[in-house]
Amino acid sequence: MGDRSNDPCPNAPSPRPKDGPEQTAACGPGNKAPRRFAIRSGASHRAAITGVFFLNGAVFAAWYARLPAIQDELSLTPGQVGIALLGAPVGLLLAQPATGLLVARRGSRPVVAAAPLSMLAVALPAVAVDLPTLVAAVFVVGAANGALDIAMNTNGLAVERCAGRPLFSSLHAAFSFGALTGAAAAGAFAAVGVEPLAHLLAWGGVGAIAALLLVPHLLTDEATERPAGGVRRRLRPTSRLLVLSTIAFCALLAEGAVFDWSGIFLAREAGATEGVAALGLALFSLSMGVGRLGGDAMRVRVGAAVLARVGAAAAAVGLALAAAVSTVPVALAGFGLMGIGLSVVFPLTLRVAGRETAQQLAAVSAIGYTGFLAGPPLIGLLAELGGLRGALILAVAACVLATALASALREADDTAAPRPSA
Repeated sequence: MGDRSNDPCPNAPSPRPKDGPEQTAACGPGNKAPRRFAIRSGASHRAAITGVFFLNGAVFAAWYARLPAIQDELSLTPGQVGIALLGAPVGLLLAQPATGLLVARRGSRPVVAAAPLSMLAVALPAVAVDLPTLVAAVFVVGAANGALDIAMNTNGLAVERCAGRPLFSSLHAAFSFGALTGAAAAGAFAAVGVEPLAHLLAWGGVGAIAALLLVPHLLTDEATERPAGGVRRRLRPTSRLLVLSTIAFCALLAEGAVFDWSGIFLAREAGATEGVAALGLALFSLSMGVGRLGGDAMRVRVGAAVLARVGAAAAAVGLALAAAVSTVPVALAGFGLMGIGLSVVFPLTLRVAGRETAQQLAAVSAIGYTGFLAGPPLIGLLAELGGLRGALILAVAACVLATALASALREADDTAAPRPSA
């Protein structure tokens, strides 16, 4: 295939003609970097984007874990909390399509470099003084996180292409371990009586500083798509795109149910203290992290479709168990099983979508995060009518639907890791 000593992605397979839009990424500063420097640089890029995933999870989980305290401070009912949380999907739906276009034009690095702003935004819900200001704060958090999510996933896929081996699930493992750290720290802050505003300001500030330190080491990818005639402005809907989006929506609706309602469920339905209630999200995140660490290897072994189907089914069983029994030990065990099951479903779906264009990744992610952010408010409204235990049936049903649709991921079953061409 010729000399690849100056290849910007030395471990990636040689590009094949007529295999979709052009995808480029510089695994070092410039395309003329020596091979050894590019490999060292590639490790640095992987570490940097892994750090961004971790920080996003740690900071994002912190404010969700303090939601019960914010609810009590503002004297909100479950239905009002659900209304407030609707601000997030609105912000996300406005931010993610625009971010997909920006990434397609400029690459993902400039958007990921703005991560410190997303970290600082999580303190805004704690500043709210009533329901309208909480809606506005959650809107900003949703928009900031939505933009960062598209950019960091696109950057992570570019790093995977450069590495020439599966690693995308491990990046999502970093997010989960970050969420575990954020939730566990939130439980500790709550247990000693630290107010949500002081906690989230300090936590977001530390996350912003850490993100600033990672920015210089991020992969400088160029445009992730260059179709003839410039950047594609419209994404053509297809049945495949619809199915992928539905799987993402269902997986993240269930995940969002745990993020938003696990603490409240444990406190109100199972009788846990505030400190113990925060452990529900922590255990869920730990289980997701462990599952995602092995996700890349399991995809190679059994294939994406089988892995996603088994995972979604296990998540349905775990959440149904937690809702049916409603004691602290059983609920925690159910959230743990749910975390292991859901761990691989969304990363696998994004990986399939992101293999083509940043805009397709943005579309699937936006619809997925609509489930993450709009599902929990729906659960809140249902809880107002019939109780939280019954409302969680919505998330169980979403996991069942994802199980039924998982065969659509069969095209991702390129079970052998890509190897460099000779």
